[in-house]
Amino acid sequence: MSRRTVLVTGGNRGIGLACARTFAEQGDRVAVTCRGEVPPEVLESGLLAVACDITDADQVEAAFARVEEELGAVEVLVSNAGITRDSLVLRMSDDDFTDVLEANLTGGFRVARRAVKGMMRARWGRIVFVSSIAGRIGQAGQANYAASKAGLVGLGRSFAKEFASRGVTVNVVAPGPIATDMLSALPEDQQDAYADAVPLGRLGRPEEIAAAVRFLASDEAGYITGAVLPVDGGLFMG
Repeated sequence: MSRRTVLVTGGNRGIGLACARTFAEQGDRVAVTCRGEVPPEVLESGLLAVACDITDADQVEAAFARVEEELGAVEVLVSNAGITRDSLVLRMSDDDFTDVLEANLTGGFRVARRAVKGMMRARWGRIVFVSSIAGRIGQAGQANYAASKAGLVGLGRSFAKEFASRGVTVNVVAPGPIATDMLSALPEDQQDAYADAVPLGRLGRPEEIAAAVRFLASDEAGYITGAVLPVDGGLFMG
């Protein structure tokens, strides 16, 4: 496999950073977007860090321009950036709902639309959206997050149908409970409850999500498009 240019949005920590690292380890040229200060882990991994808030169209355009200038046209996009603003429905404000959709769903659309232009010209490309099991089964206190992640499935499959004839595959990975900083901030008994609900009896690791993303972006996965791949320890079997 030849070296490719890979862009991972929200690649400064957790699943995004694990994805970026796994591509870098196989020799790809990898850039990650960050909204805030670039953590040392990104710099130590030899990744190109690009400042970008994906809710801002101008910042998205500027980020792609920099990646194209320094690494070349984006051939693999991992749309991972997102936010949470958890609250029960009756306490959730309109802003809490729309802000999460803007970041997780509209932001994903925005970066994929920009990336696919170059992929069409090259007649080859890989787009992987990082969704969540919450988008498949729902989650109390996360109506906004679940809606945004469910929307990525329809978005990804629409992209898959529109651009299949140009050699671009588009797939979705749906992680279950993963041992990230966000989850580790929860009380230990709550983390244990999440693990107990998983048939495999444990939380997933970011590297396990990254392995699935890497496969879907590979040449070997060239006949897979429009798929939703659960990486959840068997939590969702439907």
